[in-house]
Amino acid sequence: GVGYRAAVQNNEIILNLGYSHPVNIKIPNIISVEVVQNTTINLKSCDKELLGLFAANIRAWRQPEPYKGKGILYKGEQIIRKAGKSAK
Repeated sequence: GVGYRAAVQNNEIILNLGYSHPVNIKIPNIISVEVVQNTTINLKSCDKELLGLFAANIRAWRQPEPYKGKGILYKGEQIIRKAGKSAK
């Protein structure tokens, strides 16, 4: 697997993203968060702007990187992969 985990506890989302500590993000009252699997998060809200900001805040902790293709992705997002260093 990816090695990233998510869980909802009280009014916080707890993300284990490979750091030495879990990342706790407070969930706004308008947004409902549902963790489907350990690696899939569903966000729902009537305020589209706040929802986008919250999703971007979560994603900012591990942005997708083009070499390994790891990171937090939106559903259906494709990462354009880059070639690594070429050996001589």
